Amino acid sequence: QVQLVESGGGLVQPGGSLRLSCAASGSISRIHAMAWYRQAPGKQRELVAAMRDGGTTNYADSVKGRFTISRDNAKNTGYLQMNSLKPEDTAVYYCNADVYLASAWLKNFWGQGTQVTVSS
Repeated sequence: QVQLVESGGGLVQPGGSLRLSCAASGSISRIHAMAWYRQAPGKQRELVAAMRDGGTTNYADSVKGRFTISRDNAKNTGYLQMNSLKPEDTAVYYCNADVYLASAWLKNFWGQGTQVTVSS
């Protein structure tokens, strides 16, 4: 019954910004750790940003300084703020999270993906 629901994707011009959201729904206790991946046509899925349970973050070199991962524990929602977008950022973006269920069982989930297209 637990799901990660993504939103916020769309079409933007180069240099524009988007904020992706990843909301955990269902009977969960809290998000333990989270990450954002992306997959462009013909390419493998790649990790773009991650946040450990203590708040430590890391980013792919290609997005460092432009993207910011964050979370709101009270809302059980993660975010990816994307600034200075480039055409090469075009991809389907997926959130991924380790979630403590209400039973205290830790389980990994994937969001359904949201399309980000950067084009003039």
